[in-house]
Amino acid sequence: MNHRTTIAVLAAALLGLSACSSEDATTDAPAKVSSQDKPAEESDSGKAETAPLPDMAGKGLQSAQDQAQAAGFYALTSHDALGRDRMQTFDRNWKVCAQAPKAGTRSTDTKVDFATVKLDETCPAKDAGAGEPAAAGATMPDFQGKAVKVARGALDSGASITVNDASGQDRIVFMESNWQVCSQEPAAGAKLDGRPVTLSAVKFDESC
Repeated sequence: MNHRTTIAVLAAALLGLSACSSEDATTDAPAKVSSQDKPAEESDSGKAETAPLPDMAGKGLQSAQDQAQAAGFYALTSHDALGRDRMQTFDRNWKVCAQAPKAGTRSTDTKVDFATVKLDETCPAKDAGAGEPAAAGATMPDFQGKAVKVARGALDSGASITVNDASGQDRIVFMESNWQVCSQEPAAGAKLDGRPVTLSAVKFDESC
């Protein structure tokens, strides 16, 4: 075999190896899958389900919560419908006056808020406890008839507040949600500007 023949054979061998490598690389490369090729169930898996939300007005709070959870609703909260900002510590001692949202087909991740009163109380014509107490700002609000707890929550957290027993019995105002404001200083509409606040109060079943 002469010199030229040897070179030709080597060149052919190199070309063959190169073609095989190229073919292997093409065969082993994974196929790209676009998001459009994914199954529909995979794309929709993040969506919340819907279910019928029952009407739970008139039920005990604990029973209403159990029924809501059985229907698939777990984002539950409640508030004092009388606007006294009382906590529903023992659910069985409270009953549902209204709910938001109302009964109907809802997304199961919907927040359900129950407006409640104690078992021996009458539901108000209008829910007085929905939402947070409005902040006082720079002007003194009219707190007469409102719970002392609501008044304190509306005032600045750094405000100096004194609460006196308006009955003259010199009782300690311990559970502020059970006491209603009879009078206040400064008067409603006056500028606060860091002034100390004095509230005179009696219990809700008493007259000012």
